[in-house]
Amino acid sequence: MTTLTVTAKGQVTLRKDVLRHLGISPGQKIALHLLPDGRAELRAARPTGTINDFIGLLAGKTDKVISIDEMNEAIAAGWAGEE
Repeated sequence: MTTLTVTAKGQVTLRKDVLRHLGISPGQKIALHLLPDGRAELRAARPTGTINDFIGLLAGKTDKVISIDEMNEAIAAGWAGEE
């Protein structure tokens, strides 16, 4: 068990091993869920998005247009470890 100290401002610093265990890197956010029995659940806050957020993510990034066959070839090459 890890024990943390609360400062006079009510702040707690999480140790690197705790952050590593949670999979949290500098700049990322932490989600804290307060449970009814006085406990809390701490985990890495993962961005939630919708399919609409994903669609068009790369729109306007290139002028190149490829065919379905070219896409399939690129996918197959990627799975084969080729570049």
